[in-house]
Amino acid sequence: MIRSRAELARARRIVVKIGSSLLAAPRGVRHAPMRALAEVVARWRREGRRVVIVSSGAVAAGCARLGWRPARLSVPEKQAAAAVGQPGLMRAWAQAFAEHGLTVAQMLLTKDDLRHRRRWLNASNTANTLWDAGVVPIVNENDTVVVEEIKFGDNDRLAALTALLVDADLLVMLTDVDGLYDRDPRRHRDAKRLSLVARITPELLRAAGGAGAEVGTGGMRTKLEAARIATTGGVACVVMHGGDPGRLVRLLAGEELGTLFPAAAERARKRRHWIAHVLQPKGRIYVDAGAARALAERKASLLPVGIVRVEGQFDKGECVEIVGPAGKVARGLAGYSAEEVRRIAGRPSREIAAILGYAEGPAVVHRDNLVLVEEE
Repeated sequence: MIRSRAELARARRIVVKIGSSLLAAPRGVRHAPMRALAEVVARWRREGRRVVIVSSGAVAAGCARLGWRPARLSVPEKQAAAAVGQPGLMRAWAQAFAEHGLTVAQMLLTKDDLRHRRRWLNASNTANTLWDAGVVPIVNENDTVVVEEIKFGDNDRLAALTALLVDADLLVMLTDVDGLYDRDPRRHRDAKRLSLVARITPELLRAAGGAGAEVGTGGMRTKLEAARIATTGGVACVVMHGGDPGRLVRLLAGEELGTLFPAAAERARKRRHWIAHVLQPKGRIYVDAGAARALAERKASLLPVGIVRVEGQFDKGECVEIVGPAGKVARGLAGYSAEEVRRIAGRPSREIAAILGYAEGPAVVHRDNLVLVEEE
């Protein structure tokens, strides 16, 4: 795992996210940064590194082609713009990499693709097969079909999950600012860039809340959230200015560029990370104070005796939120369906078999399939 700038040169699997602020142009996409990034990736490939690009720009490219204004689009219009813009975006990437004799492949994902373990593994296998074939994967959200329930929310989060998907060593998010600052550089001339942030705390996230926030600039919060997902999964992250993608070479040489978020000392188990950051809860299980304490303090399994009520419909194996009197406690994979949990709620585990006619085990959510809020 990468824990310092001196170790950046060790990165063999790299995900580079480039946003619309760098790619979008009035008449489609800007080709110069794409060609510059392709040159860097070609160099890295000669050095034995494997790279995935997470690219924004499809909606912006489609709007330019259709003569639409992005800020005024409905959801169906955004999806239509993405459908028009995606071929042009990929054509531009293909042309940029063709100059270096490299082929690109399009990987369109939705959050739903990563919620299911089998589809997660299929996507991971596809990326690795493309690498083995000498192809550069270009990842984007499938905006044409995505709906709110399966939307990543932003390409920063998509990039972080892609980094986990391909077991990357490093995630680099190219943006229009130099990194994270101790205060908003647009409002404070003496603002200082933070070279290294060892831990992304809730206080730091609140400070970077949005446009006009004290830390960084608008959009920095989503990058911090993405960095937290990546680093807790064992992937180091750098947020840096992407106006000149050639700076990426200098970054790996150890130059003080951007802000480095080192990989966590203890790599979170992939299954728990998947539960915490990928799965969409299908329902809620409300528990009493005693059960909430047992989960939070003793890291115990959730037993039916502490359950007060159940909200929503879910099947065995689906993700649920666990909520105590003071709020959300954890999320995890249910060992029983919603209807079964309703029947055994408040009863001791020894009665499960008599009530349901069978028993899968004493826990409604086993501790091995449970992630506490504080661990998220």
